[in-house]
Amino acid sequence: MSLTSYRTLGRSGLVVSPIALGTMTFGPGGWNADDTAARTIFDAYRQAGGNFIDTADIYSGGGSESLVGQFIRDTGSRDEVVLSTKFAFNASASPLAAAQAGAGNPNAGGAGAKNIHRALEGSLRRLGTDTIDLYWMHIWDGVTPVEEIVQTLGDLVRAGKIRYYAFSDMPAWLAMKAATIAAERRVPGPVAIQVEYSLVARDVESEHVPAAREAGMGVMPWSPLAGGFLTGKYRREDTSGSGRLSGPNPFGNSKFTSRNWDVLAVLNSVAAEHGRPAAQVALAWVMARPGVASTLIGASKPEQLASNIAAADVILSEDQTRRLDEVSAPPPSFSAGLTSSMIRRMVFGGNDVTGWAE
Repeated sequence: MSLTSYRTLGRSGLVVSPIALGTMTFGPGGWNADDTAARTIFDAYRQAGGNFIDTADIYSGGGSESLVGQFIRDTGSRDEVVLSTKFAFNASASPLAAAQAGAGNPNAGGAGAKNIHRALEGSLRRLGTDTIDLYWMHIWDGVTPVEEIVQTLGDLVRAGKIRYYAFSDMPAWLAMKAATIAAERRVPGPVAIQVEYSLVARDVESEHVPAAREAGMGVMPWSPLAGGFLTGKYRREDTSGSGRLSGPNPFGNSKFTSRNWDVLAVLNSVAAEHGRPAAQVALAWVMARPGVASTLIGASKPEQLASNIAAADVILSEDQTRRLDEVSAPPPSFSAGLTSSMIRRMVFGGNDVTGWAE
């Protein structure tokens, strides 16, 4: 497999690379690439055949969108690139600062029609384009009715301001309800979901992945390396490291659990068998999961990107996949248990029955 092994995103006609370039590291920031490095990363991804660029209005306070727009203009690649960005977090401050301050304009965030139109106009201006290929709801605000979200985003598709839309970080029921409403009303619906998914974050397999597959939405994993944990740079006896998990970060110390260290040990073993870095094997595993359309990677250095792209060439054996699956299996959940093989045999008189989408 290579970056030119294109596939459609969910049940849509949008054709994307199996690896998407996340640009959260573009623009000012402590762990970010400077402008020169960002351009080198962008060019390397494009030269490898990648066509899927992902950004968001809050990345570097809009700086990421501005750089992505500039790079696309400089290279004349707008028609070749699938350009995606996101809305929902409040524009009046960083998400964390806004939460702590408890002040600001509430209509400068969320999934209501007022903010969606405001956010989209800002993104179009910074990106220097007339339309967004894929517009993500970055996170559900917990209050806006799904009917309003479908109506607003569907209207923007019909107006030509966006081509497709999708959901990130939302309850599985909300994505499924949106897809159902859209299908029944014969209006544009979500084509993908973006969720945290990795060897140490498999809880989405219980509800999100089955919902996405049933509704024809592609699954797009974010943080497939668990914030750097699955690169192998950390050790059970020493978690100081020099990566993202060493200081303030969205994950805290949640990745440093006994179970996750066991997963990492098997991952390192499989990686040694391939003579590859652990990160490449971790990416290869998630890219091969059922329902996954394109996997989101980021980089602050060109060499990180090159290593991640090389994961597209890693093919795991059945035995290696089994070992990784077994050690990383999430704790049994009520939802997953409802479709277990034992339950099916009880229902179907002791017979094994497989569904059409499996």
